[in-house]
Amino acid sequence: MRFSFLATLALLAFSSSLCAQSIAPAEKSDPQAKVLLDKVRKKYEAYKTVEAGFSLSIELPGQPKQTQKGTISQDGSKFRLDMDDQIVASDGKTTWIFVKQNKEIQITDADPDEASGSGFMTPKELLNRYQKGDYLYAITDKVTENNVVLTQVEFKPKAKNSEYSKMRLSIDEKSSSIKSIKAFAKDGGRFTFTLGTLKTNKAFPSGHFALNASQFPGVKVVDLRM
Repeated sequence: MRFSFLATLALLAFSSSLCAQSIAPAEKSDPQAKVLLDKVRKKYEAYKTVEAGFSLSIELPGQPKQTQKGTISQDGSKFRLDMDDQIVASDGKTTWIFVKQNKEIQITDADPDEASGSGFMTPKELLNRYQKGDYLYAITDKVTENNVVLTQVEFKPKAKNSEYSKMRLSIDEKSSSIKSIKAFAKDGGRFTFTLGTLKTNKAFPSGHFALNASQFPGVKVVDLRM
């Protein structure tokens, strides 16, 4: 699974419909977008933990569209993604990826630049990335979805070797909350991550952000840590 927002946030690309609204060639971000992003970031930073249901739409060239659903949870650098076909968990130092169909758990060192070893970027991670100057960003549109007005902010990675050409973040300004992230891969792939209602400051059980092979009888463990 590729998704670099948020993964992931991409988790990080911009469509041809933007035209004149696209980010200008100048290496400068939109000040109004920064004000909005700062407001949203401060709201998310105030939460010790977050959890939400989500849907992930995957569109790859020449293949039928796929939609997956799951739950995402995060506690600081700790992260867990539960989906029908896989579970990804990271305690900030180690990442476990359980691919159910293969009955295999891969163990890797956690990547400090991503919320999980799967390349998945959470909304919180994307909000941290824009502060670091990894992207140019600008408000490009306002749209109405399900009677909610959303402000769209698009991010263009400065790194030329990025897997993504741009990402689009849709924000409900009224609640200062992220509703969706859409990533545009350079190979034509499109990944849309839509968040459900956030549960905040939830206490997670011990071991929630790790995977123990004994919990999954019959699985093969592949340790890829250096």
